Amino acid sequence: MANVAVIFYSSTGSTYELAKAIESGAQAAGATTRLLKVRELAPDEAIATNERWGKHIAATQHIPEATNADLEWADAYAFGTPTRYGTISAQLKQFIDGTGGLWFAGKLANKVATGFTGASSTHGGVEGTVQDLHKVFTHWGCILVPPGYTDAIQFDPANGNPYGTSVSDPRGGEIPAAVLAAARWQGERLARVADAIAMHREAIAAPPTSETPVK
Repeated sequence: MANVAVIFYSSTGSTYELAKAIESGAQAAGATTRLLKVRELAPDEAIATNERWGKHIAATQHIPEATNADLEWADAYAFGTPTRYGTISAQLKQFIDGTGGLWFAGKLANKVATGFTGASSTHGGVEGTVQDLHKVFTHWGCILVPPGYTDAIQFDPANGNPYGTSVSDPRGGEIPAAVLAAARWQGERLARVADAIAMHREAIAAPPTSETPVK
C-alpha cells in the first residue's frame, strides 16, 4: 500500500485537527502514514500574545518535523496550512523552498498530492490558499488529487470545498463533524489514488522513445 506524508503547519490547532483526520482517512485505506509538522518561525514574543498558540506548540512537541527524506519516502503528500493573507503560511513555505534539490533530481515527480487549509473567517481566502499549494505540486510534477464532489460529504453545507478541505477557525470551538468527515474522505481518496499510481510510476516516468511522435 501507499506511503502517505501528511505535512502541516498549525499555530493554534485547527489545521492540526484536519491533518489528523486526513491521516486517519489514509490509514483507513491501508496506507502507511507519517504525520509531520514544519518548524515554527515566529518569535517567542509573537507566540506569547496568543495563549492558544503557546498551548498548541506544547501539545504537539511529540510530532516530528518534516524533512526532505520524508518527501522522498512518500508516494503521496497532503500539505496543510492556515491561510495567511490569502496564501500559504511562511512556515510551510520555507519548508517547500528547501525542496529544490529533490525537485531538480526528479524525486518529487509523478507522486500524488492534495492540500487543505483554514482561515479565521468564511471568506478568508481558503480556496486561493489551496490553489497556491496546487501550484507548488504542479511545479513538482505531481498528480493533483482534489476531493472534488466525489463523496456525498462534499455536498454538506459545512464543507463543500472541492479544492481541499477547509475550516473557518472556530477560535477554540469544535470543528464541525462534516468538515472532519470531509478531511477523512480526502485522506482516503489520496491513499487510494496513490496506491494505483505507485504501481505504474515507472511507466509514467519513462522517457520518450525514438518512436514517440513529437507534436
